[in-house]
Amino acid sequence: MELNDHNKQEHPPMHTTEHILNQTMVRMFGCPRSRNTHIERKKSKADYFLSQAPTDVQVKEIEDKVNEIIGRNLSVTEEFMPILEASKIVDLSKLPEDVSQVLRIVRVGDYDVCACIGSHVQNTSEIGRFEIISHDFADGRWRVRFKLRNDL
Repeated sequence: MELNDHNKQEHPPMHTTEHILNQTMVRMFGCPRSRNTHIERKKSKADYFLSQAPTDVQVKEIEDKVNEIIGRNLSVTEEFMPILEASKIVDLSKLPEDVSQVLRIVRVGDYDVCACIGSHVQNTSEIGRFEIISHDFADGRWRVRFKLRNDL
């Protein structure tokens, strides 16, 4: 089985949190998953294209929902499947043209599923607390910056 190489080793707790944040944004706002993310150990950012900026109440709801999902102690699993089969359950629009014919599908419990080659935790109990540290909105792009706290 030949899979695409990955050019970066993300911090597994932060990268898994990105999956949860993406699914939360899709469910709350009906927007696509982030196409522009920068995942680092200390802080990360993600961009979402929205018709208007989330209100302060919505930003708090996003933070609360992500933490609720983390707190469910969900298993993070992977499976490998042919691209045609994967296309029936996940959005493949972010994949490069030269993608392998077998994809790694990552599931965060029953909350999120996507094709991904990054590193993840085995259970959301390994993540810590999600905190939005800042956000801004310009030209339809909402950029959110976040970190994880493990000192609770």
